[in-house]
Amino acid sequence: MAGRIVRSCVQTALKAVNSVVGLAGMAVILYALWMLRAWYREVADLDQRFPVPWFIYTFLGLGIFLCLLTCSGHIAAETANGHCLSCYMIIVFVLIILEGAITVDVFLNTNWEEDFPPDPSGKFDEFKDFVRSNFEICEWVGLSVVAAQVLSIILGMVLRTLGPDREADYDSDDDTTVPARLPLLRNQSQHGPDYAEPNTSRRSDSWKLRILDKVNN
Repeated sequence: MAGRIVRSCVQTALKAVNSVVGLAGMAVILYALWMLRAWYREVADLDQRFPVPWFIYTFLGLGIFLCLLTCSGHIAAETANGHCLSCYMIIVFVLIILEGAITVDVFLNTNWEEDFPPDPSGKFDEFKDFVRSNFEICEWVGLSVVAAQVLSIILGMVLRTLGPDREADYDSDDDTTVPARLPLLRNQSQHGPDYAEPNTSRRSDSWKLRILDKVNN
């Protein structure tokens, strides 16, 4: 019973932490769609062909990836399957490493902008200006997302150690086998302890008649 309570608490915590990553993914998708709409409006007004806005599509792909990762995390938390949890933790760990590498490159490399191709939409420059003007807010948001990812790995390891709920499977098996035995119990309870089958009563009567005939003769 205690194991079930601990397992359910860990599952709920993992889902809650995983939802933070999902909310970040949805926010990234909405921002990418807004940038894409503004970009198409600018292109339609100029009637010219421009290169693909890699920054917008990268942002959109990142948001979709975070949402898919959230769905897989919820499935892994609900099933508590060891393979699903392992795959989920590996993906989150690789994502944290990539985020850390990009952060280190931005802070330590003074020419980090040269590592990225030029953005024809200009949204990359707008995003940099937004981050610089709201650095504290962006810092707290980024730290919250990274902390949620780290907690999801820790909770996933705990849930993988606990394993799936085996007792629930046993209870479900008992629930399916008990109704098949109920008719026999009902028949016995209806007839009572002194009940005898008709065939046995007839055999006993015929045996008594034979004994009486032998005694009389």
